[in-house]
Amino acid sequence: MPDVVVVLVRLLPLIVNSRVSLRRKPIKQRIITAIIVLPVVLFLTLAVPGAFFVSVVTMVAAVALWELYSMVMLPQRWLLKYFAIVFGALQLPLLVYYPELFILVMAILFIGFAIYFLFNYQEIHTVVAEFAEVVLGWLYVPLLLTTMVLLHELPLGKQWVLLVLIMTMACDSCAYFVGSAWGKRRLYPAISPKKSVEGALGGLLGAVIVALSAHLWLLPATGWVDCLMVGIFAAVFGQLGDLFESMIKRNADIKDSGTIFPGHGGMLDRIDSLLFSFPAVYAYVYLTTVMFN
Repeated sequence: MPDVVVVLVRLLPLIVNSRVSLRRKPIKQRIITAIIVLPVVLFLTLAVPGAFFVSVVTMVAAVALWELYSMVMLPQRWLLKYFAIVFGALQLPLLVYYPELFILVMAILFIGFAIYFLFNYQEIHTVVAEFAEVVLGWLYVPLLLTTMVLLHELPLGKQWVLLVLIMTMACDSCAYFVGSAWGKRRLYPAISPKKSVEGALGGLLGAVIVALSAHLWLLPATGWVDCLMVGIFAAVFGQLGDLFESMIKRNADIKDSGTIFPGHGGMLDRIDSLLFSFPAVYAYVYLTTVMFN
């Protein structure tokens, strides 16, 4: 199935060529990066032990936190940024392996950083905003990414994680090409001027098609309705996650969170949709297959 997705990504520019002139260099960079990264992601999702998977996701959280704090924190707060990244990233394995200690550790961290700002603020009128930036990173990245690990540990969890990744890729690709070809009505110009309603609907359709096809090749025991709902949740919440990160970048007046992935931007740019889609899909799968059987 991943090969099919890559082929579709290659063919879509040809399909819409009569309607739009696409910039080939960024598209070429996107495809090359995807071809390199995709096998690694598949291996990490399907083949590695659970503890190693948690370690990889923790490192992803650390890189994303670095990019986020680089956008929102003052440069002179570099020492604070390092501490916030380390303590923030370690919250993920703590929540997975020692959930009973999570609240206690979070309370200690909150009080510790509160005391730091109490005696090390630079402007009294901005100290609350600076403190909120630290907490934002903790809630936004490691807490939401934890649901990826929790989903991975459910029955058929590896398949569910793989499905979310492919649905998100399909949603992003379809939204990009459909929006480039037929996008006329702006979706949210104040946050992301280039996104269109048509592109969002194209992304929704792409994710739903992948989700429904998963009933045939990945999750045959899962009903059509459940696959449909998962596809809708992944597309809707994934695009909301994309918009949320766009809001942060627009506030910081930057285009990309980083440059780690040529043609795709930074780590946070790559996982912004996943940060919202994984909690939504995990909630649905957990409620329907575990809590209510």
